[in-house]
Amino acid sequence: MIIARFPDISRHLNPSHPNTTLIPLLPASSMLSVLNSFVKAATLAVMLAAGTGALSAQVAPIPKPVSPAGPVVIVTDRALDGRGNVLRNARIGVVDGRITSLHAAAGGATIDLRGYTVMPGWIDTHVHLDSHFDRTGRIATESEPPMEAALGIALASWETLMGGFTTVQTVGDPAEKPLRDVIRDHGFPGPRVLTSLAWIEGKGDNTGTPEQLRAIVRERKAQGADLIKIFASTSQRVGARPTLTQAQLEILCGEAKALGMRSMVHAYRSQVSAAALAGCNQVEHATYATAEDITTAVRMGTFISPQVGLVVQNYLANKARYLGVGNYTEEGMATMARDLPLDFEICRIAASTPNAKVVFSTDATAGAHGRNAEEFLGRIEHCGQSPMVALVSAQSLAAQALGMSNRIGTLAPDYEADIIALDGDPIRDPTAVRRVVFVMRGGVVYKWGGSKRAR
Repeated sequence: MIIARFPDISRHLNPSHPNTTLIPLLPASSMLSVLNSFVKAATLAVMLAAGTGALSAQVAPIPKPVSPAGPVVIVTDRALDGRGNVLRNARIGVVDGRITSLHAAAGGATIDLRGYTVMPGWIDTHVHLDSHFDRTGRIATESEPPMEAALGIALASWETLMGGFTTVQTVGDPAEKPLRDVIRDHGFPGPRVLTSLAWIEGKGDNTGTPEQLRAIVRERKAQGADLIKIFASTSQRVGARPTLTQAQLEILCGEAKALGMRSMVHAYRSQVSAAALAGCNQVEHATYATAEDITTAVRMGTFISPQVGLVVQNYLANKARYLGVGNYTEEGMATMARDLPLDFEICRIAASTPNAKVVFSTDATAGAHGRNAEEFLGRIEHCGQSPMVALVSAQSLAAQALGMSNRIGTLAPDYEADIIALDGDPIRDPTAVRRVVFVMRGGVVYKWGGSKRAR
């Protein structure tokens, strides 16, 4: 049986410790032990973040986890390579967490995924893992106890991984840094995480001088951000008004580029053009923009990501859990419901514009984690994308948007072994994206109900 490593958390998540345990993956009966690991690891993450005295002694750093050595051979009869191609009868070799071959010889452990559709793990370029419901069932706020907040973030991460998303970009809260680090450095179960930490919110002339704007970007870099997230418009719930000029965006995105960082911009209306002309890498939402704005973004090579299948629908379905916090008002919710057809319209415009890089993102918040794949169905129904194009937008295209096109998003030798399988063929039946039966990230199996032929 293929197994994955879940360390004894009491040994500070050290995969090389002699008491590291191996557990079968992942029947439903094992979920409780996995969630217990979440509790313990989240506790450790909070302690690390808080710098408690118990952990302040001068000791050697904990070694990073090592991927299972393998070899493992994944046997398939139908696979998608993440670039728009169908692979027949591929035998995917995995050694040390990376794909070695698509024609691997027998040897080592075997995972039989014949009867399923195999593909690269999905990538969501815009989520909010910090967003979760608290113990009362309401959207959590800063008043939530830190331990409970850590558990909420950890659970959102786990649900996202179980939904088939092996890499996510979470953009909006410093609390996402400990999560990223504990997954990357200590083998905590979750998707690969990139984070912007806190976003930069435009406030017109009060945002700051050019040097102050550059200093904000440098500060995010020093804090450990992977990218810069910028609000160039207010929320749709409060009017979607511009908050930064193109000149200010040029300073922010230019400084990010100079530091080797990418930039993502929350933008509505003509702010889409402004962000693209300013050299920013990715524009989110784009509602109320025009075809000319989209054409400008395409000309500048900007990644574009409208959301049509999950975020607004989730807000409306969970309205009572959000109302009364921040700008979550009845009026704001009504605006999102009223203008949902305009979200669809700008997505259709973008999807039909030649050479547009319409990348996958969901803006998933509390109530949506683990259901990110609903966006695929929205892209197909409301944007006119084919199932293959929609899938590729969350694979090789999303990897390109993250600057990781040589590592993830493709089934090919030397790529990370981030591999998922669906029960069904999503090209013929797009609802198969809801039926993720196998998840491997970095060569570690986190979800697998067993071979279809063995059932």
